[in-house]
Amino acid sequence: MLHEILLSLSGHPSPLLRSTDDDSHARAGISPPERQLLASAAHLSDIHVKLLTYTSQISSAHPSAICRAVAAAISSVHLAAFQRKVLEVEESILKDDPELVGAYNIVPLTAVMGEFKQWTRRMEWLWEVVQYMLAREKDSAACQGADLINRLRKELQSGYQDVADTALSLVTMAETAWLKQVSAWVLYGRLPDFGGDDFFVQKSQTAEEDFVLLRERLPSFVAPTTASSMLFIGKSLNHVRVMGDMNAGLGGLRHVSSKLKELGNLSFPLNGVTFSRTITSIRLSLSENTLQKILPLARVVEILQLFREFFLLGRGEFALALTHEADEKIRHRWRRAGNLAYEKDDGLKNVTVKDGEVAAVLNRTWAVLASMQGQHADEDESLELARDVLRLQLTKSRPPIPMSGGKGLGPDAIRLLDSSPFRNMLFSVPAAVFADLPSPLDMVISPSDLQIYSCINSYLLSLRRAHIRLTDLWKITSLRRHHPAPPGAGEHAALLRQRWSARSVALRSSWTTASAAIFFLGETEAYLQTEIVEGMWETFSAWLTGTESRRDGPNTNRSGAATPAANAGRQESEDEDLFLDDWDSQTQRQAAKTSKKPAHDPQTLSAAHTLYLRTLVHRLLLTQPSFTDPLYTLLVHIDHLVAHVQRLHSIFTSIDLETDAGVVDAFVDPNREQREVMGLLRGVEDKVRKGIEGVVEALRNLENNSDFLAEWESQGTMTDDDDMSDGQRYAPGRIGGVNRLLMKLDFGSWLGNRTDGWE
Repeated sequence: MLHEILLSLSGHPSPLLRSTDDDSHARAGISPPERQLLASAAHLSDIHVKLLTYTSQISSAHPSAICRAVAAAISSVHLAAFQRKVLEVEESILKDDPELVGAYNIVPLTAVMGEFKQWTRRMEWLWEVVQYMLAREKDSAACQGADLINRLRKELQSGYQDVADTALSLVTMAETAWLKQVSAWVLYGRLPDFGGDDFFVQKSQTAEEDFVLLRERLPSFVAPTTASSMLFIGKSLNHVRVMGDMNAGLGGLRHVSSKLKELGNLSFPLNGVTFSRTITSIRLSLSENTLQKILPLARVVEILQLFREFFLLGRGEFALALTHEADEKIRHRWRRAGNLAYEKDDGLKNVTVKDGEVAAVLNRTWAVLASMQGQHADEDESLELARDVLRLQLTKSRPPIPMSGGKGLGPDAIRLLDSSPFRNMLFSVPAAVFADLPSPLDMVISPSDLQIYSCINSYLLSLRRAHIRLTDLWKITSLRRHHPAPPGAGEHAALLRQRWSARSVALRSSWTTASAAIFFLGETEAYLQTEIVEGMWETFSAWLTGTESRRDGPNTNRSGAATPAANAGRQESEDEDLFLDDWDSQTQRQAAKTSKKPAHDPQTLSAAHTLYLRTLVHRLLLTQPSFTDPLYTLLVHIDHLVAHVQRLHSIFTSIDLETDAGVVDAFVDPNREQREVMGLLRGVEDKVRKGIEGVVEALRNLENNSDFLAEWESQGTMTDDDDMSDGQRYAPGRIGGVNRLLMKLDFGSWLGNRTDGWE
C-alpha cells in the first residue's frame, strides 16, 4: 500500500487511491481516518499529475515566451523538488529511519503524509497559476506575459511564506524572460523572434509610425515615462540601422556590453525605480554616442523655428500671401463657372476645389514670398526649408492620423481637435497645411504633434484671414470716400453727389459693424499671438538653448514690468560698495562661462515639445467648445458680410454704368439685386454684432469658471516628467489669461452695448 501511495504521489496514478464509493468492499479494512489520509494523498497526486500534463503543454505550445518560462520553471524546479521529496521519503522508509518506521517495522500512514503536508498548499497554488494561464488561452485570448507577472508579484504579498517563496522563484523566471526581450529591444532595436505578439512594442500598421507602444502589455512596475523611453530607444536604433550606421548603436560593442551588464545586475523582483534609472542610463548613452551626431540640437531648433514662423504665423506675410492666393483661386473658379452672383449665403460651397489647385495655391504663395525678398544677396534658408517640408492639401486626400492622448490632452480634447471646423475657412472645404518630416526629425516631432500644429494653424489662419478680408474693404475707395464737387459744377455733378451721399448713409451701419469686427479681431489676434504664442515660444526656446527667457525673470510680473520690490532693491543697491558690485559681476560672469548648457537628448526634447504643444492648445482655447463654436460662427458671418459688401460694390458699378453710360444688361435687374443684397446685408450685420457679443460672453463665462481656471493654473506647473533634475525640466509657466483679453475688449465699449443697438 505504501508503494502504491508513493508511486501515485510521484505522478503515476494508482487505482487504490481513486476508488469510488461503489467499490466500498475494497476499503472494508480501512478505517475512516486512514480514508481521510488516502483522500489527501489522492488529492495531492491528482494535482501533481495535472501539473505535469499541463505545464508540458504550456511550455511547448503557449504563444507567450513568459508563460512558457513560468511553466518550465514549475516543471523543472518545483515539481522536480516534489519528486525528490517522494524519493527521500521512500529512502527513509527503506533505511528504517526511526522518524517514519516504528516498532515491528510498522510505517504509520500519518507519518508518511505528514512529510507532504507542507506541499499541499504550494501545489494547490501552482495549480491555480497553471489554471490562470490555461483559462485565458481557452477564452480565445492567450494569457499575456505582463498579466502573469502582475499576478505573481501580487502573490508575493499573500502572507504565506511558502507561497511567497514559490511566487518569488516564478517571478524571477518570468521577469528574466521579459528582461531578455527588453534587452534585445533597447540594445539592438530588435523585436523578439518568438513571442513577439506578447511584447509591449509592435510594428505599426500605418505608414506614419514604425512602432507603437501597447501599454496594456506592460508589467505594472514599469512607469509610463520608462515605457516611452524604451520605445524611443528601440525606434532610434532602428533609425540608425536604416541610416547604415548600426555599428555606432550605443557607441560600439564596449558600450553594449556595459549596458548589458547593467541590465544583468538588476535584482529580482525588479524595482521600478532602479529599472527606470537603468533605462534612462541607456537612453542617455545612446544620445551621447550616436543620436547627437545624426540629430544635432541645432537641426531640431531650426525645424521648430520653422514651425513657429509658418504654422504659428510668426511670419505675417505668409498668412497674407496664402489668404490672397486662396481668394484669387476661388474668384477664378467663380469666373469660370459664371457664378459671380452671391445669391445664397452658402454659394461658396458650390465651388469644387481640387487637390492640384490647392497645391498650386501654396506654390504661388512661395513665389510671392520669394519675390518679397527683392534683390537681397542672402538666401532665405527657412523659406527654402518650408518649401520642402510644408504641404497644403485637402484633408480628405490625406489619410487620417489619430492624435495620441496623454498628459495634458484627454479624449474629449482630441475629439474636439479632430472635428475642428476652422479647416473649412480657407476654401470652404476641409483643407489645411501639413508637414512631411524627414528622418530622423520624426524622433522628436511625432505625427500626432504635426496634426496639432495643423489644427492650430487653421485656427490662427482663420482669424488672420477674416481680419485681412475686413481691412481690404477699406481699399474699395469708391464705397468709402467721395470728394465734394468743385465750385461751379453742373447739375450732373449734383446728382452724382446726391447718389453717393445716399449710398454712404445706407452703408454707414455696415462700416460701423466692420470696424467693430476689426477691433475685436485685432485685439483677439494680438492677445493670442503676443501673449500666448510668442510667450510660450520664448519660454520653450529658452529651455531648448539654455538661455534665460526675458519673461521668466524673478522680478517681473505678468506684464513684464518691474515690481516695486525690485525697484526698492535697486534703490538700496545704489548706496552699496561699487567695488563689491564689480567683484560680484565678475564672479557671475565667470560662473556663466563655466556653466554648461543642458544637453537634451531627443526623447527629452520630444516629451518637452509635446507638453509645450498641448499646453499651447489649451492656452489658445481650442479645447473650449463654448468659445470656439461661437467664434467660428462669427467668422462665417464676417465672410458673408465681406461678400455682400463686395457684391454691393459691383451692383453700384453696374447701376452707374447703366445710368451714366447707358450700358444695359437685359438679363440683370441691378435695382432689384441692390434691394435684395441690402436686405441680406442688414441681416448679416445683426448676426456679426450678436456674434461678437456671444464670443465676449463666452470669455466671461470662462473667466468665472472655476474648473477652467484650475486647469489653466495646473497646466502652467506641469513638467515633462523626465528623469532629470528639476532645473533641467521644461515647465510651460503661467502665461496669458482670459482676463487680459477681456480687459482689452472692455476698453472698446465705445462700440456699443446691448441696449443701444450699436447705432
